[in-house]
Amino acid sequence: MNLNEALNLLKNEGYKFTDKRKDILEFFAKEDGYRTASDLWEILSDKYPGISYDTIYRNLHLFHDLRILESTELAGEKHFRFSCGHEHHHHHFICNNCGKTKSIKTCPMDFIQPKFQGYMIESHKFEVYGLCPVCQ
Repeated sequence: MNLNEALNLLKNEGYKFTDKRKDILEFFAKEDGYRTASDLWEILSDKYPGISYDTIYRNLHLFHDLRILESTELAGEKHFRFSCGHEHHHHHFICNNCGKTKSIKTCPMDFIQPKFQGYMIESHKFEVYGLCPVCQ
């Protein structure tokens, strides 16, 4: 996913194009990793005095529902990042310090699924947490 794809998806789904939405998407397009609503608020509050966390969260959840953003929970707080746009199923290593991610090409479900005969697994999530080489 890139900025233009995200903006086109937003328009194609019938959502209004606003400067705030564009600025939010530009923020995530420039970031390499997961970021919080607070990170975003720090950037937007200069340009949009009085912007509320409610507005930020509403847009973050809209973008997540449209699969423009991915989310995870780190230290009890929701973090978001631009969708990888990978066509294939994959998971991530996530740095606990800077939020940078690295794709994991294998999926543990390949090994676990056979042990669940008769069960219907609807979804799963696998993330590995630690420190990236820069943060160590």
